[in-house]
Amino acid sequence: MHSPMTRSERVVNPTGRGYLLLDAHPAGCFRSVELMRAEVPAPEKPPARRPTALVIGSSAGYGLASTIAGLVRYGIDGVGIGLERPAGHRSASAGWYRTIATHAIARGLGADFSFLNADAFADTTKAETLDLLAERFGGVDYLIYSVAAPRRTDPRSGAAYRSVLKPLGAPHVTRNLEFADDGTAYVREVTVASATEAETEATVKVMGGEDWSRWVTGLAERGLLRSGFRTVALSYIGSPLTSAIYRGGTIGAAKADLESTAGVLTGRLAAVDGRAFTSVNGALVSQALTAIPGIPLYVGLLRGVLGDRFPSPVEQSLELWRQLTAHRPDVDGSGRIRLDRWELAEPVQAAVAERWRSITPETVTALADTAWFRAQYRALFGFDVPGVDYAAPVETDLPWPDPSTP
Repeated sequence: MHSPMTRSERVVNPTGRGYLLLDAHPAGCFRSVELMRAEVPAPEKPPARRPTALVIGSSAGYGLASTIAGLVRYGIDGVGIGLERPAGHRSASAGWYRTIATHAIARGLGADFSFLNADAFADTTKAETLDLLAERFGGVDYLIYSVAAPRRTDPRSGAAYRSVLKPLGAPHVTRNLEFADDGTAYVREVTVASATEAETEATVKVMGGEDWSRWVTGLAERGLLRSGFRTVALSYIGSPLTSAIYRGGTIGAAKADLESTAGVLTGRLAAVDGRAFTSVNGALVSQALTAIPGIPLYVGLLRGVLGDRFPSPVEQSLELWRQLTAHRPDVDGSGRIRLDRWELAEPVQAAVAERWRSITPETVTALADTAWFRAQYRALFGFDVPGVDYAAPVETDLPWPDPSTP
């Protein structure tokens, strides 16, 4: 006899508009984390001492992939921070379920790794995190900063800032990959208004290096920086095809600020023989990038060119850890770790540019890997993940892992 369903157990369907789905599928999110974990090879030998890592933005994108890679391959302990929504009228957010699954991986590996559901910009979050790190570990070896946020409240002034995705100087016309309700792919031309000076400054306040710097300062003031401490903030440059809206736009101004902050932090970390980097990662399908006009079409075309040679977030995060733990990381002339060389290789960019110029409504599915792209963004919410029975009811109201319990 089947047990009766609980009030929060139901069949979860992918309803929503555009690239934003309103519910997340718990089993699909769990399975996606399992598949990421399967990509990570076991360590060749256990570390002599388990390093302590703080991952800010651990519930999605490269922050999630870096957490999983660090747990499985590099034996990290530590703390991950994400800001996620619990279940209510809707399911919990996808990152809520992914965090539950990542915590299960940590426990299975015997790692002492806790997760906080909190606003990384808030001083209260910093205080709670630093207390936890001091009490449980006594120091930190690595800080990975992977934050893509739409808004930030400055805890000192109380001023609220909102980031925008706009070009600088003049409006920009581009084309975007979109999908009808039945999954049919199409290309739509969009015009994006140019940013004002105030909007650019606000975007830098949200996505620049100020909060990253305050985290490092907080660790230093509490005496939590171990000798050889390294920190990295994740960044992106991207293609000339998207530069007007990305690297040459408001978000690019924020990334430039992030990179200049790395130099300042490296100077301050000399006392502990530490160093700060930015990591220029390659393209991926994430909720943050699907919101940027032109990026979905570009990534779909990039996948069309590369096929299975398109590296996953886990593959790139494994390389990030390899660089962070190397005696001499492989950096460019600006001191940045470059994980995007595969993307910006001249033959790859030439092939993508040719497809960008020649694409028509009739050729979009031939030139861009639209089926892959759609499956990727739906998987961000736990849908279209292989091995999941989407017709079966699932429990949606699940508790966040208790940070006091390793």
